[in-house]
Amino acid sequence: MEKFFKLKENHTDVRTEVIAGITTFMTMAYIIFVNPDILSATGMDKGAVMTATIIAAGLTTILMGLLTNYPFALASGMGLNAFFAFVVAEQYGWQAALGAVFISGVIFLILSVTRAIGYIDAALPTTLKRAVAAGIGLFIAYIGLQNGGIIVSDPATQVTLGQLTEPGPLLTLIGILIIAVLMARGVRGAILIGILLTTVVSFFMGIKALPTGIGDIFGMPVSLAPVALQLDLKAALSIPFFVIFSFLFVDIFDTMGTLQGTGARAGFLDEKGRLPRVNRAMFVDAIGTIGGSLLGTSTVTTYVESTAGVSEGGRTGLTAVVTGLLFFLSLFVAPLLDLIPSQATAPALVIVGVLMIGAVKEIDFNDFTEALPAFLTIIFMPLAYSIADGIAFGFIAYPVVKLVSGRAKEVHWLVYLLAVVALIHFFYPV
Repeated sequence: MEKFFKLKENHTDVRTEVIAGITTFMTMAYIIFVNPDILSATGMDKGAVMTATIIAAGLTTILMGLLTNYPFALASGMGLNAFFAFVVAEQYGWQAALGAVFISGVIFLILSVTRAIGYIDAALPTTLKRAVAAGIGLFIAYIGLQNGGIIVSDPATQVTLGQLTEPGPLLTLIGILIIAVLMARGVRGAILIGILLTTVVSFFMGIKALPTGIGDIFGMPVSLAPVALQLDLKAALSIPFFVIFSFLFVDIFDTMGTLQGTGARAGFLDEKGRLPRVNRAMFVDAIGTIGGSLLGTSTVTTYVESTAGVSEGGRTGLTAVVTGLLFFLSLFVAPLLDLIPSQATAPALVIVGVLMIGAVKEIDFNDFTEALPAFLTIIFMPLAYSIADGIAFGFIAYPVVKLVSGRAKEVHWLVYLLAVVALIHFFYPV
């Protein structure tokens, strides 16, 4: 173990790595319950999606540890799962949506192997990358408020405030408060603990029945059969390119940002601020996306919650291996899924949205040529109910406003090309 993970060289030991792995798992284990809740809205079997979510996270996280020797963990990405369920699957069916995820993963894999990702990263504006993260934050927070019954439809105003005194919305508000308090106090695993505590409250409010035995909590994993290998590639090829591009764009740049930020926190970056073995890490992420689509879950991506393990001293792939093994152990809490109401997972979406909206701090709103494209990207995601449309508006606005302001040279030719593709996406969807 010492020889393989180079523990002494990285100034760590087995005990530290195990504690770091447990910490990372605790901070991201909420995805075990949130992802099935979101994807089941498409008609996918909830239990099967839970199994797929766990296996995809466990396998990919262990692979990350073994191939890169980094303490990074992966699972189905928040935001992308909402885009999958409420936009793509809603319009084209979940089998086609899985096919779209698979195609985006294959393209990601090709880009990582050919090392083209670095070129693309340098070409695309930082403003739009930050705006996409913030927009997704608003989008999933909005979905969380809807799922919790706090925001409801209205024939006059489109949306309005729900009846907050009803059990469902009230439980959602309680859940938000519980997680907020835990987060404010710096409790590790605040979101997961918040989901579980909110579920307990739901028993006393009559929303869910109390478990009657150990079998209501622990049991054998649900079969993958209803969702595994169910992707429809033929149908996916009929989905507009910009939708698949949105899966790809968010996956690549969410992963790059996470790797860079977590790598900096761990002291992995070289003198030029680059992460060694970054292409290997991106390769694993791409494999995770492809594998996840085959298993029956949405895009798998590297989790920023990996920073929690790094903060506990995790410095090698052993941390990731421990996290991955804990995911596999969680397969045996499948019955617990039926006890957790949607009002207990909805607060998690709101809180994650709060964390993601912080990306706006890095956008220069004093420069109108940066502010307008960023604003359009952010605002159209929740209002148009589509990450793809938000990205498309941003990629159209950015080169146009730069061009009319006499700053066309600041825009890479690739961005102009993507603006044309975005226009085609709106006016001639293919």
